[in-house]
Amino acid sequence: MAVTSLAPAPAVVAPPAPRTARRTTFLNWVAVHALAIAAALAFLMPFGFVFLTSVMSDQQALTSQLWPSGWHWENYLKVWRTPGFLTWWRNTLVYACAGTALTLLSSVPVAYALAKFRFRGRNLALMGVVSMMMLPPQVTVIPMYLVWAKQFHLTGSLWPLIIPMAFGDAFSIFLLRQFLLTIPDEYLEAARIDGCGHLRTLLQVVLPMAKPAIAAVALFQFFYCWNDYFGPQIYASENPAAWTLSYGLESFKGAHHTNWNLTMAATVLVMAPVIILFFFAQKAFIEGVTLTGVKG
Repeated sequence: MAVTSLAPAPAVVAPPAPRTARRTTFLNWVAVHALAIAAALAFLMPFGFVFLTSVMSDQQALTSQLWPSGWHWENYLKVWRTPGFLTWWRNTLVYACAGTALTLLSSVPVAYALAKFRFRGRNLALMGVVSMMMLPPQVTVIPMYLVWAKQFHLTGSLWPLIIPMAFGDAFSIFLLRQFLLTIPDEYLEAARIDGCGHLRTLLQVVLPMAKPAIAAVALFQFFYCWNDYFGPQIYASENPAAWTLSYGLESFKGAHHTNWNLTMAATVLVMAPVIILFFFAQKAFIEGVTLTGVKG
């Protein structure tokens, strides 16, 4: 009678517990993105410090404590009710929105012409646009101030900052031109075959395809106007009714130099709109900036 030897059954390895697997995955992710996490923390720490200080009491804001003992949300209400703060907010909103709209209206047609039209002197015009980007704004401050003050008598207002944006912006024109170069000419030729003129082609064909670049330019210009301190200081410093948030914040800081909680609360109210706007428009912004250097 033959004896049959039974081979031992292979050991069954139990799958890792779900909690252990998740922990391993998390640790691997942290190890791979360690540098990015460190950079993000270094970037967010100042914002965290400003926010935490803004909700402290007057006494605690002068100490070295980093975490508020009580959350004083009324600090934001005090800042909002400060005389002149709503005026600064309104002026900044008008300046940013009007400046952005005028920049787009004046820069898009120029960029379209430089990108898609064939005419004598096109490269020379492009060189002129690029040279304007290299010109420091401090060079033209004195002659421009004399023009607005002596000829038009518009100092003490924001009009000397808003009106020039109706004549185009060199950086916006260059950025839009680089993006429009990536749009195939076949789309424009098809529009012309269908009977579209240059204006209709721009409005119905080019603009819908250039939304990322337009969004990027709009955000650049809006952020510039919102944060502009040099311009309002030059033209509107003599009239408190024309101050913007960036310039008014300096006055607010001087009046509340011992109330760091209120100063930080005002800083948060100034920063919040641009942060929220970038958060919702970051996809279009990044796409527009990324695609503007594909073709030269």
